[in-house]
Amino acid sequence: MTVHKEEPASDEHDAADGYVPSQRRLDRERHKRARARRATAIGALSTLVTAVLLYLVVVGAPGWPRTKETFFDAGYAREAFPKVLEGLWLNVRLLLICGVAVLVLGMLIAVARTLRGPVFFPLRFLAAAYTDFFRGLPLIINLMIVVLGVPALRLQGVTVDPVLLGGTALTLTYSAYVAEVFRAGIESVHPSQRAAARSLGLSNRQALRYVVLPQAVRRQVPPLLNDLVSLQKDTGLVSIGGAVDAVRAADIIVGRSLNYTPYIVAGLVFVALTIPMTRFTDWVTARMDRRQAQGGTA
Repeated sequence: MTVHKEEPASDEHDAADGYVPSQRRLDRERHKRARARRATAIGALSTLVTAVLLYLVVVGAPGWPRTKETFFDAGYAREAFPKVLEGLWLNVRLLLICGVAVLVLGMLIAVARTLRGPVFFPLRFLAAAYTDFFRGLPLIINLMIVVLGVPALRLQGVTVDPVLLGGTALTLTYSAYVAEVFRAGIESVHPSQRAAARSLGLSNRQALRYVVLPQAVRRQVPPLLNDLVSLQKDTGLVSIGGAVDAVRAADIIVGRSLNYTPYIVAGLVFVALTIPMTRFTDWVTARMDRRQAQGGTA
């Protein structure tokens, strides 16, 4: 009788020595890294060439010396920067306060538009009329009406502070946009979710609060962040009522010097403030897209 010597299992051998990738996989990963390095180099080179060409076109323009003196004067930039930065604090406070008010009011309007039953028809009608009106009314006109028109009424007990009135106008306009974002999120939740909640004994209000709204808000995070980015920029429009924010601080220097460099400084400050939130919005959007692609919940 022949006795066969038992060979150790390959799985046990691999587990003991660790996983060793095949040469084919190593070559494929090396090729991917080489392609990524080549793509990065080409992108950097093309960006550099484009920047140099734009610089040569702008600097070579006949009116560049006068434009540089009027819009890119270093002395006026140094003078304007601290004042613009001081005024920017007002824009940041408006963003924080109006942002919270917009989210709350937008959610209430969205819920009102999704209420069911004929008894809620007047509420649905008013909510729809509100969103249609303020989405169609240009923000700059809304600001002029509120900031300049309300003080003209001379109502007792009504503020004439341009900051408060400007914030009110921003809230009225942006809550209409945010309400539609929330409403789209609520309507995107499948009716079976509400039916399942009702079958578990939850009331309509409880189903909306604990089942529908959490899913709706989570799905609409990227467009909500985009609206907040827009609100962050539009806080500069409160300057039309005389509020000394970053834009108004630049405007004061421009009116005195007739040099437009402070506007460039204010614009760059707003860009620097907006970019982090924009990149965060892109990251949240990409993350949610990856989760959806992998079969996770939105």
